[in-house]
Amino acid sequence: MTGKADFTAEEWQTVLEGPPSAGLMVAASQKGGTFRESLSIGKAYVEARKQHGESQLLDEIVNAKPQLAHKRYHSLEELKNETMQKVRDAMALLGQKASPEEVEDYRQFVVNLANKVAEAHREGFLGMSGERVSDAERQAVQEVAEAVGTSAPS
Repeated sequence: MTGKADFTAEEWQTVLEGPPSAGLMVAASQKGGTFRESLSIGKAYVEARKQHGESQLLDEIVNAKPQLAHKRYHSLEELKNETMQKVRDAMALLGQKASPEEVEDYRQFVVNLANKVAEAHREGFLGMSGERVSDAERQAVQEVAEAVGTSAPS
């Protein structure tokens, strides 16, 4: 079983920053709903905590407060590029140190979190269009899924 003790402080920070950074990128991909989308990141952590005991690695990640680097991005493109690199770096670290099952748990957690953020706010004027996920959000979730090595949920 892999846990925090298997990583350096810098490596662990990278692993912790991956999921909420992916959620932030999805939230930033479409205007509006940022408050609800931010709350959905926390909800994804709460839901993952309910599966406590299935993965030591995931337990330690979701029991930590969601970590984001405190940095201002100059553009959505810069945010996307740095987030995708952060997620790929986390996946590479996990590939070296974690079991295939733990890597898959992390992968699914990141994609699930990104998807929850995308679904947190109805799109259109006052949410009237009824579209649950915008094209921009759908694309952002797909980019997150590709960065972790899977496909986005349909």
